[in-house]
Amino acid sequence: MQKSTYKNIVIAPALALFAGIAVAAPVKIGVLESLSGPQASTGLLYRTATKYGVDKINAAGGWNGEPVQFVEYDNQGGPAGASDKLKAAIADGVQIIVQGASSAVAGQITEDIRKHNLRNPGKEIIFINVGAEAMELIGEKCNFHHFRFGSNAQVRTKALVNAMKQANAIGSKVYSINQNYSWGQDMEQAISDNASSGGYKVVVKTLHDVNKIQDFAPYVTKINAANADTVLTGNWSNDLLLMMKATKAAGLKVRFGTTYLDQPGNLGNAGDVAVGHYVVQTFNPEAAGADGERFIADYKARTGHEPVFIEPQTAFGMAMVADALRRTKPEAGALNVNAFAKALESAKVKTPMGEITVRASDHQALQPMAVSVVTKDAKYKVDNTDMGFKPVKRFTAEEAATPVQSSCNMKRPA
Repeated sequence: MQKSTYKNIVIAPALALFAGIAVAAPVKIGVLESLSGPQASTGLLYRTATKYGVDKINAAGGWNGEPVQFVEYDNQGGPAGASDKLKAAIADGVQIIVQGASSAVAGQITEDIRKHNLRNPGKEIIFINVGAEAMELIGEKCNFHHFRFGSNAQVRTKALVNAMKQANAIGSKVYSINQNYSWGQDMEQAISDNASSGGYKVVVKTLHDVNKIQDFAPYVTKINAANADTVLTGNWSNDLLLMMKATKAAGLKVRFGTTYLDQPGNLGNAGDVAVGHYVVQTFNPEAAGADGERFIADYKARTGHEPVFIEPQTAFGMAMVADALRRTKPEAGALNVNAFAKALESAKVKTPMGEITVRASDHQALQPMAVSVVTKDAKYKVDNTDMGFKPVKRFTAEEAATPVQSSCNMKRPA
């Protein structure tokens, strides 16, 4: 499709009103991410993938004859910074907020947006959550203006344990280590919840500070002393990078089952110790086949690198946003956020991994998952190593899904 030609027409607002002409208000999408500090390695990827999605929308003609505007805000990795930058985004006229790195940050954003929307009917904004996976965000904190295009601890752990058990790779003794906040606590609970179906016993549970530990050697010593067959962890960002580094230094032979081992740098830090480790993913290029290759080529052409880690799920989430925008007609030349949210509830996008839809009851995206193992015969190598992630089992969106939480009581606009 050829790009639309955008004309800059300046019309005095009073004249426009007098003539009955609606002044077009461009859609603004703001990424409110951790662009500095210890979580920046993840936040910058969310930014890149969000911009990729916005560029695709604009390449297809934008919205209402205007290009969608992309704005970025650095939340500095914390809830307080996110709250301040959200105010700035609202003042700038941003209608769609995108964020993914840290459930603690997402919890602040979703609550601030909920309160803003209650106080400002007709000026609502919407939160597109592309990665913060705490259960409470689609449980007690679920709200009409929050949509999650990541996964959650129960979905990831269910798939991971199922695949590892089928591969006879989980053993009978599991060490659970996670970050001590909502996401890590959810992972600890999910690891325990899946023990019976996985045929294992959780021998030790460890929660630790988030992104504050510089040396994981003491934790690696505890894992070794527990004589566990497998370590299951939801750690991400520096906490997983540094744990992999400590694992390599200690020569620890225990197998890891992870949610984010595909974060850039992890295999490079772990070296050959990582062979045999597992990860549950929303995208695996080898599992995605020819459609995956086309997506990878397009992403690289637009961003300069192949999509990694959380970038594919963010790009797919933005494709859902694009689908909903296409079906949302302007009202007085502007975007009605509530109408857009209703369109998003019925969005449906075919990705290289399969179809993604939104569950209207809690706004959790239902998407396919893959579980992969680190091997040297994987088709796609990572971190400039001879290793990659070879898919061992794929799950459809329906197979991967877990039930709606009873704590979600979504209040919808009249």
